[in-house]
Amino acid sequence: MLFVSDTAKERIQQIITDNSYDENYFIRVSVLGGGCSGLTYQMDFDNKIKEEDQIFNDKGIKLVTDLRSFLYICNTTLDFSEGLNGKGFHFVNPNAQRTCSCGDSFAI
Repeated sequence: MLFVSDTAKERIQQIITDNSYDENYFIRVSVLGGGCSGLTYQMDFDNKIKEEDQIFNDKGIKLVTDLRSFLYICNTTLDFSEGLNGKGFHFVNPNAQRTCSCGDSFAI
């Protein structure tokens, strides 16, 4: 399962409204090689489901990931913050053994 925090849900809904995305759009989350810790997150809006996609719905937000990425982000929460340490989306991943200081990269 993938999860969405309340603050991330509010921001996603605002982005959907601001960009006039229709109900076919969802959040695609991927894990790619790279970053200072070895793996990095990628998040985009998409509207095309692929055959191997894993589909989750939390708080009315549809999250989609490929099977390989899901192995790294199972039980991860997508969060959003507007604090002094930066503004934006970030992932709370219980599987990560270490992360870089910016939070964009992780290792299992």
